[in-house]
Amino acid sequence: MASVTSLSDNVQQHLASALSATLPEAAGADPLLRRSDRADFQANGILALAKKAKANPRELAAQVVSQVVTGDVIKDVEVSGPGFLNITIADRAITENLAARYADEAGRLGVPYAEQPGTTVIDYAQPNVAKEMHVGHLRSAVIGDSVVQLLEFTGENVVRRHHIGDWGTQFGMLIQYLDEHPHELDHKQSEVSGEEAMSNLDRLYKAARKLFDSDEEFKTRARRRVVDLQAGDPATLAMWQKFVDESKIYFFSVFEKLDMEIRDADIVGESGYNDMLAETCRLLEESGVAVRSEGALCVFFEDIKGPDGNPVPLIVQKSDGGYGYAATDLSAIRDRVFNLKADTLLYVVDARQALHFRMVFETARRAGWLNEDVTAVQLAFGTVLGKDGKPFKTREGETVRLVDLLDEAIDRASAVVREKAQDLSEEEIAERGAQVGIGAVKYADLSTSANRDYKFDLDQMVSLNGDTSVYLQYAYARIQSILRKAGEVRPAAHPELDLADAERALGLHLDSFAETVREAATEYAPHKLAAYLYQLASLYTSFYDKCPVLRAETPAQVENRLFLCDVTARTLHRGMALLGIRTPEKL
Repeated sequence: MASVTSLSDNVQQHLASALSATLPEAAGADPLLRRSDRADFQANGILALAKKAKANPRELAAQVVSQVVTGDVIKDVEVSGPGFLNITIADRAITENLAARYADEAGRLGVPYAEQPGTTVIDYAQPNVAKEMHVGHLRSAVIGDSVVQLLEFTGENVVRRHHIGDWGTQFGMLIQYLDEHPHELDHKQSEVSGEEAMSNLDRLYKAARKLFDSDEEFKTRARRRVVDLQAGDPATLAMWQKFVDESKIYFFSVFEKLDMEIRDADIVGESGYNDMLAETCRLLEESGVAVRSEGALCVFFEDIKGPDGNPVPLIVQKSDGGYGYAATDLSAIRDRVFNLKADTLLYVVDARQALHFRMVFETARRAGWLNEDVTAVQLAFGTVLGKDGKPFKTREGETVRLVDLLDEAIDRASAVVREKAQDLSEEEIAERGAQVGIGAVKYADLSTSANRDYKFDLDQMVSLNGDTSVYLQYAYARIQSILRKAGEVRPAAHPELDLADAERALGLHLDSFAETVREAATEYAPHKLAAYLYQLASLYTSFYDKCPVLRAETPAQVENRLFLCDVTARTLHRGMALLGIRTPEKL
């Protein structure tokens, strides 16, 4: 089905025609249309046009009004204040527009595809091999997954990349430690769950790190083992591969709990670029982008200086010949631009790494790998805080394990579902508890602008009141209950009916779904979609309170209100899916 023209776009076209008829030199000018408390829409663009044409704004506005065609879409338009236009939409237009969205068999609700889709490589959900995932890994995964859904829904070709930490010094350290302490490896690894196996690896990693930091001779042996790893020594590689495989099983179990799809082919860690590192350094050095400084290969920036006033370089290759994160990240850029043919490189990475990525992107620009046709963006996110406003830690001061946090969210949500459940089995309560608990965690993250910190408060997250996913899920489940109770009576649009104020407010908001999705995808801003959905659920609650559905005055009104209910449900369902959140039929 073709996309549906929104009411705001339709009104925009009417005003543009009236403007150019009144003031030919204003052809193509933006009427600056927006939703308003005083009417359905308000246009503010005439003030600027009047100033440019040295005309009286109210008089110019009156002339424009005389050229506006009213009837099918615009019911009424009047001049307000110094020259604003207040526009009221015809009830029929609202219902007909929603009916067109409702008829979209593809389930897109008439949302158009982007006119010029490109290829975006998005780097998100980057856990580390041999380390348990903690609360700090939550935001990259949740935000990244939602941005993937939004971009794919608007027609963008999306290539997912999970740049896992699977290479470097820590693996030489871990492999050497196990070589010298083989009895510490749990030989029953194959019989334990992914989480237990990962706990064992995490424990071994901490023991190896402690020895590495305290024993210079062990440190030397571990570094030698890194060289063996990078050179492809079979025994070292076999041990490394075992760590990677164990870790992946664990990663998949955590992402499954997060209700996210992570495909093995999309996991291209630091090791995936190992064969490119030497060439990356050669290209940078030969082009003069990087220079040798005290034996290390560095890139310098005039505007980036340390506390001592000296330039802070990006170290691409260390003086001992080892490669830093910069070499891997720059090699990844080369791969993504030249092999994957990306137009956009999107990195969902902690805001604290902003300086690193600024230097990496600038280096790639100087080398000609990023240019006017390829943009690189860091979608930087803030920190997860505890209720006290400090970084989220356990009582012992340890970083919170992600699995523990998710399990607690599911337990809390299951208690809420059990309390409200009327006809759900224990199996259904467990299923709904997982959907509500994981949805609550995701929504709390996504409803906050990515670059801001947010407080992790499970009591608030699983509340039925306020800006929570549970409130949205409950609104959806309530609508499904009404549709079930309607029995044989089916939703049907009746454009001939007048609409109550609460129906009009709901209908106009439903119409702006496509615009919101486009904005959220273009700006990589899931929080804008979350805000839209919360307002939709609030407007639906107001409609439900003021407009009886099954007991409406006439059969046509019952069908029309059921239709409004169903369009709302479909919009909530689609919108929540774009946030990566389930909408249970019953709660």
